Amino acid sequence: MTTARTPAGAAPSRGRRTGRSTGDERETAILATAERLLRQRAFGDISIDDLARGAGISRPTFYFYFPSKDAVLLTLLDRVTEEADAAAGGVFDRLAEDPRAHWRELIARFHATFGGHRDVVLACAQVRGTNAEVRRLWAEVLERWVRAVQAAIETERARGAAPDGLPARDLSIALNSMNERVWYATFAGDGPAVAERDVVDVLLDVWLTAIYRTTTPPVMPSAGTP
Repeated sequence: MTTARTPAGAAPSRGRRTGRSTGDERETAILATAERLLRQRAFGDISIDDLARGAGISRPTFYFYFPSKDAVLLTLLDRVTEEADAAAGGVFDRLAEDPRAHWRELIARFHATFGGHRDVVLACAQVRGTNAEVRRLWAEVLERWVRAVQAAIETERARGAAPDGLPARDLSIALNSMNERVWYATFAGDGPAVAERDVVDVLLDVWLTAIYRTTTPPVMPSAGTP
């Protein structure tokens, strides 16, 4: 599920480095300012002057790192999705050992990642209808996750743990899209919404029922088990 990418808007390295370069620190300061301001106000109410002031730089210096405030939001989204990919780790490789436990682990890790950056997630969801670049990046990310879950469903069917049924890709699209909407409602308080303390277990039961037709799928027998 992980894909190495260069974050959009990243500035090229310049000059001699001593630990972190000043350029890296300024870019990080811009991104940190943006995420902090998103906790306080809507993305549309944040100006480039706000971002520059919060990062301790001038407006012209801001443009050295990012061509627009949209590029800042895209970089934040890119980093959040990379963090989610990294959090998924090798969960799919261990799925057969205990499907319920490992599907829960996967959903919980994604929930923790997106919940930890909920203001970025909500801002991207709100501008996606009018921002083609955010829409394109999110579609690419969702396609990557759809393919990963599709492959996992097909593997579980091949080992006999999950029954055949709807096309695995269609099922994966529906499940990933459900997560997206449910998390948005939970994070935004956009009712009706599942309580945050319950959302992982609610999503888990729906996923298991859709994939296995049961909430207690079979585990792979341990080596040496008759």
